[in-house]
Amino acid sequence: MISIQKLFAKDDKFFELLAASAEESRASVQALKQVLHGGKGAASLEEFALARHKEKEIKTQISELLARTTVTMLDREDIEAISSVLYRIPKTVEKFAERYLISAPQLRGVDFTRQVVLLDRATNTVVAIIKELERSHFELVNQHNEDLQRAEGEADDLMIELLKELYGGKYEPITVTILKDLYELLEKVMDRCRDVGNVVANVVLKHS
Repeated sequence: MISIQKLFAKDDKFFELLAASAEESRASVQALKQVLHGGKGAASLEEFALARHKEKEIKTQISELLARTTVTMLDREDIEAISSVLYRIPKTVEKFAERYLISAPQLRGVDFTRQVVLLDRATNTVVAIIKELERSHFELVNQHNEDLQRAEGEADDLMIELLKELYGGKYEPITVTILKDLYELLEKVMDRCRDVGNVVANVVLKHS
């Protein structure tokens, strides 16, 4: 097996940046937990904006580093693909937080705990799979990818359950509209996490 870490011996900065990007994805979900469970106000949006800003800076640094690097041992499009899917996680979380805080008065009594537990689990796995990318652990990368696929499947099942409840007459029409939008955004965050798993697994497979 060819070690990705050896291939990247002169480009360790890429790993550092991708790991930092994964951490910002996890940080955005931690901030979301505080908003949903701690009742923070609009000022909390600064935390999401900061996470997204850091993620954008990291993405820019990766692009600039690629432009300055004549030869990369991993395909440039693979590096860019991983960077891109990581960037979309905090971006989508921030969009959810904005809409949640705007519509909070219509959402009293609505519990997002089950979705957030899945997102917490998924972003922790995203951090772990990026670490295994650097270490070139093919089996562990596959294991983490399978974990992300399972979490995404559980999120899909939960979405169906929540939509049944949503259309069952429990909520006012305006609340139904708001919740459907919010549920779909949380589902997108989970999809982004799953995408990270797929991309990283494919990259490691190419170099195994």
